[in-house]
Amino acid sequence: MQRSTKIVATLGPATNDPAILSRLIAAGVNVVRLNFSHGSADDHIARAQMVREAAAQIGQPVAVMVDLQGPKIRVGKFEKNKVTLENGQNFILDAACEMGNQDRVGLDYKELPNDVSEGSVLLLDDGRIVLDVLNVQGSAIHTRVRVGGVLSNNKGINRQGGGLSAPALTAKDMEDIKVAAKLDADYVAVSFPKSSADMYMARTLIQAAGSKAQVVAKIERTEAIANLEELIDASDVIMVARGDLAVEVGDAAVPALQKRMIRLAREKNKLTITATQMMESMITSPVPTRAEVSDVANAVLDGTDAVMLSAETAAGKFPIETVEAMARVCIEAEKSSDYRIDRDFLSREFTRVDQSIAMAALFTANHLQVKAIVALTQTGATALWTSRVNCGVPIYALTPEVATYRRLSLYRDVYPMMLAHDCDQKSLLTSAELKLLEQGLVQPGDLMVVTVGDTVGQMGSTNTMKIVRVAQR
Repeated sequence: MQRSTKIVATLGPATNDPAILSRLIAAGVNVVRLNFSHGSADDHIARAQMVREAAAQIGQPVAVMVDLQGPKIRVGKFEKNKVTLENGQNFILDAACEMGNQDRVGLDYKELPNDVSEGSVLLLDDGRIVLDVLNVQGSAIHTRVRVGGVLSNNKGINRQGGGLSAPALTAKDMEDIKVAAKLDADYVAVSFPKSSADMYMARTLIQAAGSKAQVVAKIERTEAIANLEELIDASDVIMVARGDLAVEVGDAAVPALQKRMIRLAREKNKLTITATQMMESMITSPVPTRAEVSDVANAVLDGTDAVMLSAETAAGKFPIETVEAMARVCIEAEKSSDYRIDRDFLSREFTRVDQSIAMAALFTANHLQVKAIVALTQTGATALWTSRVNCGVPIYALTPEVATYRRLSLYRDVYPMMLAHDCDQKSLLTSAELKLLEQGLVQPGDLMVVTVGDTVGQMGSTNTMKIVRVAQR
C-alpha cells in the first residue's frame, strides 16, 4: 500500500552523513526541514545540495523547506549556564543584564518590559517554569516564581494568552530569505506570524530574492488563532506548531484547534503540516510510545498533508527507525480513512474551469471505481485541488517542471512524476499511460481518469477530463 500522508524530517548533526541521509529518504522522507535557528548559511546550502543529490540517486522527489528563526524571545545566558529557581522566590528578567545569576537574567528580546505589566504570567522553557509579574521598573521585570525548576541558557519565553509585540520577520530572517533563494528552497516557513500582513511581507521578500518558494505560516501564537482564516488565505501551507501554541493557549486547547485548522485549510485548498513532539521519545528510544503512535494516527485521520519530525531526526539516536515507525503508523491509520466525497461536494463552489475539471475527476473516480487519477500538470494546481477531497484513489501528478515535481511531494495522496509535455495531447496521454504501466501502478484493462489541457504545456489550461481504459500492449 502506498502512503498518502507525507513525512517532513528536520536535518541536523544526526543526518550529516550522506549515507544516513540517503537511508532517511529511502525510509520515506518526502520533505526535509532546514532549521535556520541553528547553523550557518554555508551549512544549509551544503545540506540542501546533499539532499538533492541523494534524492536524485534514489529517484524520489524531496522538497526542501527553510524554517526561519523568527524573533528570539528568549532569556540570555547564565554565569554557570543554568540556575535552579525555587517556588516563591523573586526573580528578575532584565533587558540590561549582561550575564545571569541566581537573582536575574538578561533578555534576547529587549522589548519584553514594554509587553508585560503587573499580573502578566510568563512561561519559560515551554511552560516548565511559570513566573508571575509583580511590576516593571525600566528594563527590569520583577517576578515571583510560581512553578520553579532548572532554567538554562537561551530558553524560550511565552506570555500566557499571547500579546508579545515582536515582529514575525527579523533582520536575520530577511537575510535568510536570500539564502533560501540561493539554495532554491521549495517552501519557506515563517515563525510566529500574527496576521496576513506578516505572510504578505514574507512572500514579497521571497519573490524579490528571485525565489518561487511557497510560504508556510507556523501557527504558534494566540493572535494567529484569532486571525486564522486570513493567515490561511495569505499562505500556501499552515503548520500546526503545537509547542509554542500549547504554551500560549493551554495544552488542553490544542487537539481541538489542530482539527479545526486542518479542516479549514483543506476547505480553502491549502496544505497542512502537523508538528512538535510527534515521536519525541525516539530521540533516545528505538520504539515510540503508544501515545505517540496514537498522536500521529490522529493527525492522519484529521486529514493533515504531512507529519513532522524535529529533534528525532536532527539530533536523535534513531533517525532511520523513527521515519520507518512514522511511515508504518501513517499507512495503518489511512486504512481507516472515512471517504465522504459526496458530502464534501455539496458545500463546494467552483470558480475556475481547471478547478471544476479537478472536482469532476474526483467525483468520477469515486463512483466509477477507477484505479488512478492522472493529472498532467505544469504548476500542480490540478493535483492540489484533487487532493483536497479524500476519495481513496491515488493521484499521479505528471509534470515537466522540476520545481513542481519537488513541491508536489508535500501533497497528501499525490505521487509526483517527471514527464516531458513536449508533444500533442494524444501522444502525451499515451506517454503517461506507458509510464504508469512500466512502474506497475496500473494494469491493462484498468480505468484511469485523466485531466489535461487542450493547450499542452500552458499553465492553467486544464479543461479536459478523460476516462481511459489502459490498453493491452
